[in-house]
Amino acid sequence: MTFIDRLERRVGALAFPGILRYYSLLHALVFGLLWIRPELAEVLQFDTGKILQGEVWRVITGFFAYSIFGKPSIISLLFFFFAVQFCFMMSDGLEQAWGAFRTSLFCYSGMLLVLLGNFIFPSSAGMGGLALYFSAFFAYATLYPRTELHLFLVIPVQIRIIALVLGGLMVLQALGNPVLLLYAPFALGNFLLFAAWPAWRSYKQSDRTHFSENISRKHAEVPETSFHRCEVCGRTELTDRHLEFRIAADGKEYCEDHLPQ
Repeated sequence: MTFIDRLERRVGALAFPGILRYYSLLHALVFGLLWIRPELAEVLQFDTGKILQGEVWRVITGFFAYSIFGKPSIISLLFFFFAVQFCFMMSDGLEQAWGAFRTSLFCYSGMLLVLLGNFIFPSSAGMGGLALYFSAFFAYATLYPRTELHLFLVIPVQIRIIALVLGGLMVLQALGNPVLLLYAPFALGNFLLFAAWPAWRSYKQSDRTHFSENISRKHAEVPETSFHRCEVCGRTELTDRHLEFRIAADGKEYCEDHLPQ
């Protein structure tokens, strides 16, 4: 029984089925609110100084006050709709693979790591609200690498390809900004812990198992040679481990049943 299994037996009530669905719906609600009242973004954004002065709601609202879709418009609303649909698919996929408790723990740990990173690197706090989506996306791509998505609703591309491209772009961006490079372990720490590390261990284990099977197969393919052979019946010590052999006066070898008198 793993540590998480034992933890689930003790605090399984903390499971939040569909947590990523609700997270994306809250983001959509705030997105719509900012469409109507854009000035509210200033009140909702994560701000370490203002949080320490008592505006503690920013700890939560900071997750939803930022969007990669820019200012609200018909086009951004359309893309946001498809993004929410994709979040629903990721939520269902992660829960199918991990269960509600492990998926909830994945999200809880991701949000806690992001909050910690936001306090340590306030300049990167704006992207913190999207970190859970990125970590969930990479986790989903790790669990279901051959799932096909249709870019622009037309071009079929396996999700592992998109994850590799996105990961490469994120690495290039982080290399150009040392703060983002330091912030990355906080933003993707839950992915590394819950998906990347288990996948790596599973790969290494399967690789060792495959190697052992190949060695066993090669040994099995090598025929075992006999040292004794009866001139009459042809039996060897491989045929019967308890069979005894003798060399007769004619210099030939016989089993005990056919030894010349």
